[in-house]
Amino acid sequence: MQTIIVLLNPGKLKNPNMDVCCCVPDRIEEASESLIQDNGYNFIDTETGRPGPLMGIWLKTENAGGSWPVIRRLFQSEEFMGNDLSESAQIYISEKDTDGLENCSLVFPE
Repeated sequence: MQTIIVLLNPGKLKNPNMDVCCCVPDRIEEASESLIQDNGYNFIDTETGRPGPLMGIWLKTENAGGSWPVIRRLFQSEEFMGNDLSESAQIYISEKDTDGLENCSLVFPE
């Protein structure tokens, strides 16, 4: 499986509720007809002096490069708990299984 990470900065969210880490992957799995599946979440420390921590949502799929546009379209058409993720989320991908953010490539925003 390959990795997709959705990175959320709570400082950019209108409603920085931690429940967003649960509803986002569930809706992505539904919208992708299970091509993209939940693979957990974690908090990521930021550099000193920057707001944080960031919320990282790990997802797994057979083809990260071909699947991530489903997430972009979803974020552009729906809000999550009052948050417009098309303006606040970053999407990273990797061909490796459960890869770390430092090894992933930013694909959104472009």
